[in-house]
Amino acid sequence: MTGRLRIASAFAQTLWTCRGGRSRAAFERWQAAALQHWLERDLPGVDFYRGATPRLEMLPIIDKTTVMADFAAFNRGRITAEEGWRAVETTGRIGDVSVGASTGTSGNRALYAVNASEQDRWLGTILAKTAPRFLIEPERVAVVLPQNSALYDGANRSRLLRLKFFDLRQGVESWQPALESFAPTTIVAPPRVLGHLAKHSERLKPRRLFAGAETLDPVDRTIIEARFGRKLGQIYMATEGLFAVSCAQGRLHLAEDANVFEFEPVAGGLVAPRVTGFRRQFQIMARYRMNDLLRLSDRPCACGSPLRAVDEIVGRLDDTFVFDRIDGVRLLVTPDVMRNAVLAAARTITDFRILREDPETIVLVLEPKLADENAKAAQHALSQVFSQRDLSPTIVLRREAMVFEPHRKLRRVENRCRPEDRP
Repeated sequence: MTGRLRIASAFAQTLWTCRGGRSRAAFERWQAAALQHWLERDLPGVDFYRGATPRLEMLPIIDKTTVMADFAAFNRGRITAEEGWRAVETTGRIGDVSVGASTGTSGNRALYAVNASEQDRWLGTILAKTAPRFLIEPERVAVVLPQNSALYDGANRSRLLRLKFFDLRQGVESWQPALESFAPTTIVAPPRVLGHLAKHSERLKPRRLFAGAETLDPVDRTIIEARFGRKLGQIYMATEGLFAVSCAQGRLHLAEDANVFEFEPVAGGLVAPRVTGFRRQFQIMARYRMNDLLRLSDRPCACGSPLRAVDEIVGRLDDTFVFDRIDGVRLLVTPDVMRNAVLAAARTITDFRILREDPETIVLVLEPKLADENAKAAQHALSQVFSQRDLSPTIVLRREAMVFEPHRKLRRVENRCRPEDRP
């Protein structure tokens, strides 16, 4: 099968599998059969799972550390981590396999490897979920991210679709004029970049907007949607795969047509996902624990999709603040609770940082131009979050201008306190 046929096949299959009106029960039957086929056919193809029982619940739970400790054991080509890093730093390829890496937000980068057929299937899938009418309405897609990916390489094979990557690491002055000249119909970018464009670009008039690569805060959504007059969608994608995309109604749906999700409860109704990618054939990923916090929805979506909806991607699990109370109770304070408290304190707050710099000190960073009474209100609101839980960290108020740093991922709530630093 040629690359174009693989893209077309994945495009059609995704639309059919996720079609509106399909019952959840019918979808789950299809998913279970697809998963079992993958467990029996593809899972044993890598050393780590050779001889494993083809039952999901019997497989070990893994994470980034597990995979990177023996990268060769998780891919069919037995590509080692050393070989992978050399490829990333040079051509990005080993034979017909594309190798890429994460940006390393948490300080530890991870590798991924995909073959040509997987690239084509990925492209067909993402087109079906983000631009299903591109055969009728030709698309110019701008991907504005801090790192390019081989996954985008096959996009420019049709006159109906043009995709262009803009490197955030190059500085806004180098890529913004080129972006405006490209006149994209669809823009995929981190929320902070879309917010910057909302404030500083009058020429851009996209039909679709998707935020990705960072947590989308309500304050950013309001600014972006007001400027562009478009509903802002989301793409939840990581080194490990494509995990969720917003539908036409604007609600985020898990990519259960390619992944099985298990959920570990965390706190406040939030969950941390474990992912099994049952469409992956070259690099195998089963029961992979993600470092993300999700708020699942219990409401059906008006689009009629059988895929489960997500109300919010709250943030990173390692940016949850963990406290051991004097009575022995361990408490988790999640990013959304702190963020919402600060934003609710004053409507004039449009940016902030909450930093845990040591076990008993939390720094609230606000813009110098914010009125003193509003800054004090935000500090008090954040203090209340902890006092209501019988916690008493020191809340330090710091005034700093929020500098737009396009090359760095924005983390408004950040835990800089390592686990070994906690008492």
